[in-house]
Amino acid sequence: MERGCEKIATLFVQVREICYSDDELGRFPVAEEAIGHSPVELGVYPKAQVLNRFIAKTIDLLIVAAAGKLVPPIGVLAGLAYILLADGFGGGRSVGKRLIGLQTIVPRTRDPAGFRESIIRNLPCGLAQLAFEIPYVGWIGWGALLSLEGLLVIGNEQGRRLGDDIAKTQVLETGQLEVSD
Repeated sequence: MERGCEKIATLFVQVREICYSDDELGRFPVAEEAIGHSPVELGVYPKAQVLNRFIAKTIDLLIVAAAGKLVPPIGVLAGLAYILLADGFGGGRSVGKRLIGLQTIVPRTRDPAGFRESIIRNLPCGLAQLAFEIPYVGWIGWGALLSLEGLLVIGNEQGRRLGDDIAKTQVLETGQLEVSD
């Protein structure tokens, strides 16, 4: 096999030196159905640049922090609402993603993430934000949960964090897949 990838099952797809088997793809239970299809047709997309994702998330968290400081009691709830709903606006792009050039999609349907997927995928971040309101213990929980999410983005072949796995979404570079706004 090329570049040291091992053939695990009948179907073998290689995208940017990332190897997938039909078990990993999970899209086609019968490998013969997928033969002759491109990785994009199978819903397999290379992950977005990790640094870009962290910059976009930092921008979004700065918006949340600003909302919390400008209008203290209501700002916390406004920030939480932003975290949960942000990827549902404008073709799967939060403000941070829009500025950096990223988008959240549902690979199975090739559509941008809607409000439902945004809420589901950002629930771990929303819980971390709620925990942050508890002094000391909450701050540690916030840091631990966001660190876990960050490690999953780095370690996962498709850059999918816990929220992405639950919502069945993926973050891509804008323009990597044509989706409507």
